[in-house]
Amino acid sequence: MKFVRRFIVLIGGAFNGLFVLLLIATAYSPYIDPTVHPMWSCLGLAFPVFLLTDIAFLLLWIIVRQYKMALLPLAGLLLCYGQIRTYIPLNFPAEHVPEGSLKILSYNIMGFNSGKKTDGENAILAYLQHSGADILCLQEFATYSSPRLTKAEVDQALDNYPYQRVDKLGSADISTNYIACYSKYPILSARKLNYASDGNGSVVYELKVGEDTLTLINNHLESNKLTAEDKQVYTGMLTAPKKEKVKSGARLLWKKLAEASAIRGPQADAVAQAIRTSPHSKVIVCGDFNDTPISYARRVIGQDMNDAFTQSGQGLGISYNQNRFYFRIDHILVSKNLRTYKCTVDRSIKDSDHYPIECYVATKER
Repeated sequence: MKFVRRFIVLIGGAFNGLFVLLLIATAYSPYIDPTVHPMWSCLGLAFPVFLLTDIAFLLLWIIVRQYKMALLPLAGLLLCYGQIRTYIPLNFPAEHVPEGSLKILSYNIMGFNSGKKTDGENAILAYLQHSGADILCLQEFATYSSPRLTKAEVDQALDNYPYQRVDKLGSADISTNYIACYSKYPILSARKLNYASDGNGSVVYELKVGEDTLTLINNHLESNKLTAEDKQVYTGMLTAPKKEKVKSGARLLWKKLAEASAIRGPQADAVAQAIRTSPHSKVIVCGDFNDTPISYARRVIGQDMNDAFTQSGQGLGISYNQNRFYFRIDHILVSKNLRTYKCTVDRSIKDSDHYPIECYVATKER
């Protein structure tokens, strides 16, 4: 019996060691350049799977009283502590928000849900109107292509934002993707970042807020280009996981995700460069990154920045709400001289395929 027990522990330890290595590989995959190794750069998507596996091993070793073996998954958790906190932060709720804080809301509005109205009202527009945000950063602002909701209606509903800027994104003539900023503070300038994309992009604004001028960068980075059929393949893999279906489906999806990651890499580099060269010390970056907290794009853009959700949010903060893709791909980042409060992914409105993310931003007290 002792031999059998030792053999089981040995085999279990070997598997545990393998999964710890995989956890570390996924956690540090954001350091892989997606233009050089696009397939490997997507490993971060599997981070939550191997994190759960590592925790399961830790609990198993404790239950069977193999405490020395428990050190192995514990080491994995410690080596990946920073990534775990980024992915699923736990913070004490802020008791108060400093007076004069800015409320920032970033939201991929999916063309106001194609401009649909119920009882004469568009739910997304009504949500924005009553959000109480000081600055709205909107992606997929495509009212121009919708006969159901006009730009004039949007401006009338958001008339408490006297400053606005709407820009068409992408280099393709057929692009109908727009990005918008509605602000209660003057927009002094706006320029699109020069990077390659048919239908996505980033806009850099200068905003005058009191005595300060801050840089705001609103982003809609390269989409993953998964078709409706691709999403059905993914759903089928989850609901009916037959071996051949999973293998072929995984290859298809991984290839498409890798291709999009390779395009997003230089886009993220361009955003990071805009942050570094900002003439203003206070910088806020937000938008739909189309990438998770454990990704090259999020790491490069977020270097030397504070992640609002990591700093003041709770849990997973899943911001994409369709097709069982349970990831946080919408982000708000702020420069180190700013602090965020009550960062929230608001799941109360489901009229877009994204949930809005919002937070309060204040100058950091010295």
